Amino acid sequence: RSQRALELMDSFFKRVHTGRIRWSVIAVHNGALPVVVDTKDLEVIRNFMNDLPLYHAFDIVKTKLLDGIKLAADVARPWKMGSAAVVILSDGDTVPSVGMPDLPPSVADVLVVGVGDPLVGKFIDGHLSRQDSSTLKQIANRLRGVYHDGNRKHLETDTLRKLASMR
Repeated sequence: RSQRALELMDSFFKRVHTGRIRWSVIAVHNGALPVVVDTKDLEVIRNFMNDLPLYHAFDIVKTKLLDGIKLAADVARPWKMGSAAVVILSDGDTVPSVGMPDLPPSVADVLVVGVGDPLVGKFIDGHLSRQDSSTLKQIANRLRGVYHDGNRKHLETDTLRKLASMR
């Protein structure tokens, strides 16, 4: 999952002029932690995504993706209206059906990218974890965003252009 997420983001970095974009990364597991806030250094992002050992920061329990969305909203709240995009890379395995945080006016777009095999799971925290596409589509809908199955293909260029053209 993490390897595929890195491949998808590397493809993103190669196809979008990233020089004017500031990046923030929120790590999510049994809570949410800001890893990087407002960097232009893509190597920092790549280092995080290339198997940074997050098991030191989190206990192994069910992922709380909504905590990460809430923290992303809090980080983006002071930014200029329509200037931010939220990109969520997840398997969507443990998302509750209620409680979606509200995003601030600074967030213009949301892209939810599914990673992880939807057919063959991996045992994590005592249950079989695999990509739950229907849950990820629901998250995208609840956030008025777009869902993309990252296992089937890289992000579409038109989608990337839209995300990169933030005000």
